[in-house]
Amino acid sequence: MKAWNLNLDIYRDKVMGCWYGKNIGGTLGTPVEGSREMHDVKFYLHDVNGDPLPNDDLDLQLIWLKAVEQKGILNITPRLLGEYWINFITGPWNEYGVCAGNIRNGFYPPLSGSLNNEYWHASNGAWIRSEVWASMFPGSPAMAAHYAWMDACCDHCGDGIFAETFTSTLESAAYIESDLRKLIKIALAYIPETSRVARAVKLVCDCYDKGIDYRKTRELVVQDSADLGWFQAPANVAFTVLGLLYGEGDFEKAICYAVNCGDDSDCTGGTAGAVMGILLGASKLPEKWTKPIGRNIKTVAVNPYGLKLPETLEELTERVIRVAQINAGEFMDLPRITNAQDSYTAEELKKLGEPTEEVKQNLWNHPSDMLDYELPYGVLSVIYENGAAMTPGETIKLKFRMTAYPYNSDTLRGTWHLPEGWSASAPGFCLRRTGSETTVTLTAGEFTQNVMYLPVDVQLSSRFAPIPLYIPVQHREGTEIRLPSERPFRIELARTRAICDTLLGKN
Repeated sequence: MKAWNLNLDIYRDKVMGCWYGKNIGGTLGTPVEGSREMHDVKFYLHDVNGDPLPNDDLDLQLIWLKAVEQKGILNITPRLLGEYWINFITGPWNEYGVCAGNIRNGFYPPLSGSLNNEYWHASNGAWIRSEVWASMFPGSPAMAAHYAWMDACCDHCGDGIFAETFTSTLESAAYIESDLRKLIKIALAYIPETSRVARAVKLVCDCYDKGIDYRKTRELVVQDSADLGWFQAPANVAFTVLGLLYGEGDFEKAICYAVNCGDDSDCTGGTAGAVMGILLGASKLPEKWTKPIGRNIKTVAVNPYGLKLPETLEELTERVIRVAQINAGEFMDLPRITNAQDSYTAEELKKLGEPTEEVKQNLWNHPSDMLDYELPYGVLSVIYENGAAMTPGETIKLKFRMTAYPYNSDTLRGTWHLPEGWSASAPGFCLRRTGSETTVTLTAGEFTQNVMYLPVDVQLSSRFAPIPLYIPVQHREGTEIRLPSERPFRIELARTRAICDTLLGKN
């Protein structure tokens, strides 16, 4: 396939516009974040003094950038992102705290996004950090979606993941496609039609096409998503799309419409601003908005010590560009980014919104209740078919699957070493060839601690040395979660349910 090209200067302007827009929209929306009424915000609500407000929407993306810089894009996995999370992300709120607590107990991504996360799994923490993947893979929405999935599964599942798939693909395509309706169509092609994110976005598009006032459209979105509660991704992604559509190409209108819908307004404003920044480029953003806020980066949810995170938008832009150029060398079908003129065809634009069935299946049907163990000779996946929580005497099913396994004649054998009182349907399991799988029924004995780590040795038939693994399961009635401060607290499910119902407005 002939390589296609993005002009470096145009691309740089768009990347800079993306981060500028993110800071502007996030700063505009932060003072009214969490409100349930509509607003009439028209400009910054405080004296910005040349600096943006700190915002976790941008913070976490700096950590992902550092992970790619240090490890290389080909080595990025959900488990690796999980390690960066507990080492460098300090924000304890909602799904962030659940993710950190799960990982500390051994429940790595993607399991960390589904376990103990009933109330926040479809919230807003993931789709607000999609710009780094889109900007690393400009004009390549399938690649942006692939890495956005790895990101989102850390603290979300279901619609929480589909939300970031939507924003990452829209933003990636925006680097070479300027028609907003085409961008929305492209992004919708990467998420299931039956998802609540798709339903909410389509509702906004229908209302806009019918000439319905944006205030009424906002109310219809609130009504349609009422059963999900407040601070959830479907409605807030829809508010972002509302801002973009009703803004009709005007940066100021887009971010103000998005913020004025209320709810998670720093997220909606920040993402609307990022999209408009990509479409317009930094050079065309209104000075009214760029001059007061400056070009510094302020963080609130990460531990920057020893990481040398970007301190300005210029530095962030240049580091993203460097990574994107390296990525283009790793994947031969990506556009090159050089000083040559833009060169891509109408056919290449058309393909943006045509994800293959393989791409869709990998994005839509990847198990969330799963742990991966990287072995020297492949990846062993453990899928918790009915969850990772149990009580004494209860059974769960564990499906073991091998991937990236090059051996055709060897067998991978697993041997249990269970605590007294615990049992499995077989003393071990066998797997052959990549893609092979087997299911084991596990029966719980007494829990001597809130999380039990069940030993299993795995051994390739042609090798003598076994590799010990530990499969974690937690007590169903509640488990100890450790926050980044290492202060333990117990998740008591009944109490948590009452608290979260109150926060989500269900009481």
